[in-house]
Amino acid sequence: MEVKKIKETCLYITDLESSKAFYRGKLGFEQIGEVKDRHVFFRAGASVLLCFIAEASKKSSHLPPHYGSGQLHLAFEVEQEQYAPWKEKVLNAGIPIEQEYDWGGGFLSFYFRDPDQHLLEIVMEGMWERS
Repeated sequence: MEVKKIKETCLYITDLESSKAFYRGKLGFEQIGEVKDRHVFFRAGASVLLCFIAEASKKSSHLPPHYGSGQLHLAFEVEQEQYAPWKEKVLNAGIPIEQEYDWGGGFLSFYFRDPDQHLLEIVMEGMWERS
């Protein structure tokens, strides 16, 4: 038995409007759901990015409560040919790039932050592939 992939990833945020302006407005992710004062969901390729107001999801009664705090990290994989255009897109959106890293074997990634200071990464496709 094997897990196929991580379908959803959750970040805990403080403001829905800031997150929508960032993920939809600046990064161009498709918004696929929203509950006022609780959460907003985005499509990220074949995955879903869940952005919850921590205090609201902490009080959930119809699903198990969940919440968190702190600066979390996640990486978005892009085709190697799309790496440079994504880097340009992030910079053109006025988002500072904190670091670019050469992982060897021709793989690069770069790091930047969302409005809640979560550390995001754009990484070239092929990283962490099975040999």
